[in-house]
Parts: sequence; structure tokens; C-alpha cells
Amino acid sequence: MATQQELSDEQVADAVYAFAAEKMRNGASPPQITEALVQKGLDRRLASTVVANLSQMRSRAIRDAAKKNMLYGGLWCVGGTAVTIGTYSAASGGGSYVVAWGAIVFGAIQFFRGVTQASQ
Repeated sequence: MATQQELSDEQVADAVYAFAAEKMRNGASPPQITEALVQKGLDRRLASTVVANLSQMRSRAIRDAAKKNMLYGGLWCVGGTAVTIGTYSAASGGGSYVVAWGAIVFGAIQFFRGVTQASQ
């Protein structure tokens, strides 16, 4: 097993970020993560920088997922509505039509999930 002196700066940085990210995934608060990094031997200012960087990356990832959910949810909902209106119009003289309620409901749920994520 390699000692800390044998690890490159990049490997040390990766290990520090991996440790902090695991703490964040497990629900630790930023001050708790900072304190854990300090206890592992990291300078407090550097530990705060790591936590701030991780928080920014997490916020960006959540925001990107929210946009994606709103986009795809909106597309499903609009697509389901378009299919319903299109088949209803085609059947106006008599016949059957499709109510694409699954696509509409699924799309609405996914869209509002994205709205909720964006507001966090």
C-alpha cells in the first residue's frame, strides 16, 4: 500500500474530494465535513475550499437534472396531449380516439419533479 508521500498531488486531491463527497452523500453538513477533513490533517482554509467546491458541483448537478426533468417531462406531457387532440380530431366524424393519459401524467410528474429540484 502506498504511503501519502508516494501519492501524487492529484491522487491526494482525488482522495480528499472522494472522502468529502462520501460524507456529503451520507448527509453530513458542510461544517461537519470541514471538521472531518481538518481531523484528517487538512488545513482548515483548504478544507473549507474543498467543501465549497463540492457544494457548488452538487448544486450544479441538481440544477442540470432539474432542467432535464422539466424538459423531458414537458415533452412527454405535450406529446401525449398532441396525440390525444390529433386522434380526437381525426375521429370527430365518428370512430375511436386515443387518450394518451399515461404520457400526459408521466410527463406532468416528471416536469413537476424538475420544478421541485430547481427550487431546492
